[in-house]
Amino acid sequence: MAEGGGGTRKRAPALLEAARARYESLHISDDVFGESGADSGGNPFYSTSAASRSSSAASSDDERERPAPPASPAPALRETEEDEAGAGWSAALRDRPPPRFEDTGGPTRKMPPSASAMDFFQLFVPDNVLKNMVVQTNMYARKFQERFGSDGAWAEVTLAEMKAFLGYVISTSVSHCESVLSIWSGGFYSNRSLALVMSQARFEKILKYFHVVAFRSSQSSHGLYKVQPFLDALQGSFHAAFRPSQTQVLHEPLIDEDPVFIATCTERELRKRKKRKFSLWVRQCSSTGFIVQIYVHLKEGGGPDGLDALKSKPQLHSMVARSLCRDAAGKNYIIFTGPSITSLTLFEEFEKQGIYCCGLLSPRKSDCTGLPASMLASPATPPARGQHQIKTKGNMSLICWYNKGHFRFLTNAYSPVQQGVIIKRRSGEIPCPLAVEAFAAHLSYICRYDDKYSKYFISHKPNKTWQQVFWFAISIAVNNAYILYKMSDAYHVSRYSRAQFGERLVRELLGLEDVSPAP
Repeated sequence: MAEGGGGTRKRAPALLEAARARYESLHISDDVFGESGADSGGNPFYSTSAASRSSSAASSDDERERPAPPASPAPALRETEEDEAGAGWSAALRDRPPPRFEDTGGPTRKMPPSASAMDFFQLFVPDNVLKNMVVQTNMYARKFQERFGSDGAWAEVTLAEMKAFLGYVISTSVSHCESVLSIWSGGFYSNRSLALVMSQARFEKILKYFHVVAFRSSQSSHGLYKVQPFLDALQGSFHAAFRPSQTQVLHEPLIDEDPVFIATCTERELRKRKKRKFSLWVRQCSSTGFIVQIYVHLKEGGGPDGLDALKSKPQLHSMVARSLCRDAAGKNYIIFTGPSITSLTLFEEFEKQGIYCCGLLSPRKSDCTGLPASMLASPATPPARGQHQIKTKGNMSLICWYNKGHFRFLTNAYSPVQQGVIIKRRSGEIPCPLAVEAFAAHLSYICRYDDKYSKYFISHKPNKTWQQVFWFAISIAVNNAYILYKMSDAYHVSRYSRAQFGERLVRELLGLEDVSPAP
């Protein structure tokens, strides 16, 4: 027993370090492009999952794993250049104007200074959506009892109770407690003022029967049929409430568990926690952090488009990108992408639709079909920091830029002639093409969003996949509501932090605050 206890104590720090490494790998620090030490060439520049690291890491791994290529004879080099020229790639650069963008981004509705947290939340989850949850929950409870026997403790849920039910679960995003039932306990996370609104027994009954869509329709075959109508309504409300800026990012938001919690879990708790059976992707406004579009990809169902295939096949990531950008055509948006999405075929397809792209490229993780091989191979002798090489094909530019590692970018949104700069605290300014500077700036903003808002995702972890998706969607809706609040006149009146906004919303949902309707 003593030996086993010692093994557990030794295992906890290792788990903590692994969890912190996972957590930190999803962020671009202030020292992007490797500034933290001698081995910083392997620092991630952009990552969307544990198995998907940055192009920087990919490039440096390739350099370590592969032996230096032998010097090729000059005739072979000339032949390669001729092949690339035949495919349309050229080293001749020409300036081109950026895509015009005349739309005005921002909220579509001016909220009054007296608007409450509930007013902003109900831009996305209005009463008619909540009333539908009431109807579906009561319907499911009746059918369940017809099949399995009467439940004498059950009474039909009301709209006020449904709001309180949502408020209780949303409170876990502020308190960060793993179980919503902690509210009624006598422990650290207990909250007597909230617990008095509804009994624990009543909450558990609503939780047992809670449904957004009670039964599958005859024509429904989608695995998320129990939550898809809500996702569609939420998507429509996102578009109605906000117009994004020109620059946007496709990525997976950071929705994993807190690393400290994982490290302090017992082995039994870790075994009980199941892996998510879905992947959540978003299209996000890079200047505000507002999530414009959500795409949920299920692992269950198997086939070539399952989650396992999605992580290993870039063409399936392209499918995700097409779905996220289906409403973006013709608006001259500039979309930033990670290595798993970036591909020449996809970018050319988007350009025909009036969507422009700038993506980080990885020879291992990206679909490199149609790209010049000479730009994908790392030279035996690394160039000086800030040096770059560019080849173009029409409006498309392939950039290979060096800064303690090779970074490759594919873009049709920025001129290959215009220069930018990466400003470092220690080494000063590092020259780079404008596309590299733009990519670093916008991805850094999204990482700051993840760092600020990801910790406010709802901690309640149900076993059913559709419920996990539902609570993640509610978390995104609350974050979007706070972003709109910060852009409104109401913020200048109250100036709530994200935590205070969440606490205020919970109290308003539970009816503990006087919420007068906005005029």
